[in-house]
Amino acid sequence: MHIEPFHIAVPEADLADLQARLARTRLAPSIAGQGSSEGIDPAFLAQLLAHWRDGFDWRTVEARLNRLPQYRARVQDQTIHFVHQRGAGSDPMPLVLTHGWPGSFLEMEAIIPLLADPGAHGADPRDSFHVVAPSLPGFGYSSQPTHKGIGAFETAGLWAKLMTGLGYPRFGAQGGDIGAGVSAWLGQRFPEQIIGMHLNYIPGSFRPPLADGEQLTDDEQDFLRRAADFLDREGAYARLQGTKPHTLAVGLHDSPAGLAAWIAEKFQAWSDGPIDLDTLLANISLYWFTGSIGSSFRMYVEGRARPMALTARVAPPLGVALFPFELPMPPRSWVARSFDVRQWNPMPAGGHFAALEQPAMLAEEIRAFFRPLRTRA
Repeated sequence: MHIEPFHIAVPEADLADLQARLARTRLAPSIAGQGSSEGIDPAFLAQLLAHWRDGFDWRTVEARLNRLPQYRARVQDQTIHFVHQRGAGSDPMPLVLTHGWPGSFLEMEAIIPLLADPGAHGADPRDSFHVVAPSLPGFGYSSQPTHKGIGAFETAGLWAKLMTGLGYPRFGAQGGDIGAGVSAWLGQRFPEQIIGMHLNYIPGSFRPPLADGEQLTDDEQDFLRRAADFLDREGAYARLQGTKPHTLAVGLHDSPAGLAAWIAEKFQAWSDGPIDLDTLLANISLYWFTGSIGSSFRMYVEGRARPMALTARVAPPLGVALFPFELPMPPRSWVARSFDVRQWNPMPAGGHFAALEQPAMLAEEIRAFFRPLRTRA
């Protein structure tokens, strides 16, 4: 596997083009006092775009990100961008962290040092990890698929090869959103390689098998009602991205205002409290400069084509952190029908972007889950 160091270097011409486009923004009219009841709050969007044009400094973000040890590797027919932070101490555990949509590897920036060098952050140094944080295919600086059939299932295969190529034949997996799906597929497809899986989201496509005559519990039926209500109120984005992605991508690929509205709405709706403008814009800018919004939708297309269907129990142990502002999550009994659930902990704060919103809290959950499994590594 060919691996080479990688540094982000956005051309000045791309920065100038973004500024010119922002200066020509034509915002859609809105109703006074509309707020966020029908999508992105128009007043907030105007503030966000003004800051992107006049206050945000991509070069500062770029320099900060380039302090991370970044690489790109050719894995099968994909080029995968990843951060590889080796752990402190004599026996770190290999761990792959996988982001989701509309996030990126930037979500992992704060949590990587907490996991790689816990002793430097007030935790037990024996809980260190060799951290690998890849960009999903079609996201950021990973290559954009040129053919169908590169979804969460296939990404699990790419990750297994990437980790083996890095010298980690056995490793742990952690993720939320699409990253949770990739991590769960890793456990199902490569149980001999996976030490354990820690998730902060349960993929919505997951449906556990029922034994003959077995009925859903009241809690499970309540979860299905909550999930259906969420899809009715909030699921239009996923339906569109999974069925007509190119139509949507044309507008978002061409308009920074459209891109910002589409992504920022989800960060606002799914987070526990506001995320500062610079953090939002760093992630939005990554999508803009890499032209990857359309290719990021492929995960939704492929997820519809190949949802997670479990016909046998998944062997590696599972831990789950339940953040209160997460999308609808099933009860433990739902997941335990197919997984060996070892840890199931409600969190006091945080939402869908846990590694970004509550890195210290999530890091402690990950360390605690993998601690008793280290003898199996």
